[in-house]
Amino acid sequence: MKKYILLYLTLISVFSFNGYSQKNKTASADKKYDNYAYIDAIKTYERIAEKGYKSEDLFKKLANSFYFNSEFDKAAKWYGELFAMNSEVEPEYYYRYAQSLKSTGNTVKANQILDLFNQKSKNDTRAERYEADRNYAEEIKANSGRYHVEDAGINSKYSDYGTAFYQNKLIFTSARDTGSLGQRKHKWTGEYFTNLYESDIDKDFNPAAPKKIKSKINSKFHESTPAFTKDGKTVYFTRNNYINGKKGKDGNRTTLIKIYKATLENGKWDNIAELPFDSNNYSTAHPALSPDEKTLYFASDMPGTMGQSDLYKVTIDGNGGYGTPENLGPAINTEGKETFPYVTDENEIYFASDGHPGLGGLDIFVAKIEENGIGVVQNVGADINSPQDDFAFIIDSKSRKGFFSSNKEGGMGSDDIYKFLETKRLQCIQELSGIITDALTGVILSGAKVSLYDNQMRLKGSVITDQAGYYTFAVECGKIYNVRAEKSDYTTKEVSVTIASENGKTNLPIALDKSGCQVTIGDDLGKCFGIKMIYFDLDKSNIRAEAALDLEKILDVLNQYPAMKLDIRSHTDSRQTHVYNEQLSERRAKSTIKWLVKNGIAPNRLTGKGYGETRLINGCSDGVNCTEEQHQMNRRSEFIITAL
Repeated sequence: MKKYILLYLTLISVFSFNGYSQKNKTASADKKYDNYAYIDAIKTYERIAEKGYKSEDLFKKLANSFYFNSEFDKAAKWYGELFAMNSEVEPEYYYRYAQSLKSTGNTVKANQILDLFNQKSKNDTRAERYEADRNYAEEIKANSGRYHVEDAGINSKYSDYGTAFYQNKLIFTSARDTGSLGQRKHKWTGEYFTNLYESDIDKDFNPAAPKKIKSKINSKFHESTPAFTKDGKTVYFTRNNYINGKKGKDGNRTTLIKIYKATLENGKWDNIAELPFDSNNYSTAHPALSPDEKTLYFASDMPGTMGQSDLYKVTIDGNGGYGTPENLGPAINTEGKETFPYVTDENEIYFASDGHPGLGGLDIFVAKIEENGIGVVQNVGADINSPQDDFAFIIDSKSRKGFFSSNKEGGMGSDDIYKFLETKRLQCIQELSGIITDALTGVILSGAKVSLYDNQMRLKGSVITDQAGYYTFAVECGKIYNVRAEKSDYTTKEVSVTIASENGKTNLPIALDKSGCQVTIGDDLGKCFGIKMIYFDLDKSNIRAEAALDLEKILDVLNQYPAMKLDIRSHTDSRQTHVYNEQLSERRAKSTIKWLVKNGIAPNRLTGKGYGETRLINGCSDGVNCTEEQHQMNRRSEFIITAL
């Protein structure tokens, strides 16, 4: 998409070349670049590069110019030249190169570059998302096949984008010929400045021939992306920093963009005013209203923005005032661009991003607006998204019909508006639940705290188990989560779980071990520490290192309780002769006692016996076909308390 409305940051630098005439040319191009006249700069940069001049700075600016204008095939070419000169460039170039490669269909190399980006950008959320969603292509594939898409029928050879519903009309942005003798072209795009147009739409959402809106809303600069209140009396819209015939500029003398508000008076839009959180020094754009119209969502690069542009929200009070803008946070915002929000009456937020894993350029994503923040972000699929820029998605939640904008191949202009019908909802509903119990007794544990984390250990939510020890979370299909259960007097336990990729429920019971253990005469002290078997080398009775670790636990308890006495019992499975197993278990019991005595325990506190296979706890006796796990149950060590 042409980036006169999209928000981003540019890299500014000065070229260095030998030769006076060459310096003059590049200085001229730099000035155009710095003033956002990218179309002119590209011509100069290309001519210089095609003559064989090579410079990292040249290739950066040339590639960036194409990247910012969504000509990703050409951007990929010049990023490639940059990396051929030096592969140790700033991490941002790895990301842009990968995005450009994806847009040209070279996903294999794109993922290789993303791997390098990930290595160099450990704190970049885009790297984290890529690492967490390496199978993003499969996820996008799974989300595809849900839309019928067609040309909206209102496109021109110029840029058309950014639709909004207004009563029985479709309002959109266009750079088409306005019929004015004083038409002005924008250097950045080579097109006319945009204005708002309207088309009547029938019950099937088919737009009629468009007409330019005759209103004070349209000016000689850019207007775009309106959002209307339900009563049709108020509109929020995006415009260059221009009001009452005056153009505002930032400290670099650049005219940025702002959100304005207008009200309908006597059938005409009037009372145009900028919003109080607008500024000459940063941009605000693309307003969207919540279902109750008490919150305004928008895109901005204001201070505190994580990336090139973030999504924000601000409250609207009953008297028409506004709260303090609030960043929607890292669940939705990245170091890239998040822009063009749209909120449905089902509290779903659709938006465009090049920071979340996608097909290249801007992709359209959706997430649920929840009480405690933004839910899981999902790519809407390849029917809507393409290797180019796809953005400005709106949908009627009842009919599931809507519009989006794209500069994908096959369109009439630089950006085009497409109509769609959603035939299948993007829902894969999974419920993660389970019961928390005592590991030793099986007693249900109510009042336990259970916390859900994603595979990057970001907290997604916490609950307290009910009287039945039950917990539940709504989770995303196909994802990996970590579940942490904790309760006083118990050892905290964390379990990883992979959620199925289809609708359903995932059961995850968790058994907690007591952090303290109450025992009495006749109890097995080993169960306090989960000791099931003291391990020896095969067919031997020598204490192994891992066995010594478990015996240290027994030793510590015996030292704490000088009156405690133990009867140490060693058992085997049935897979040798009765005599062999009895002798082997006897040697092992004696070896265990010998180790404890050697480490300071009085011999009169210890007794022991090897029982071989005489006390099997299941039916795995001679001649019975059992699994290895069943045989393992019979190979055990017991530390029975005989005195306290």
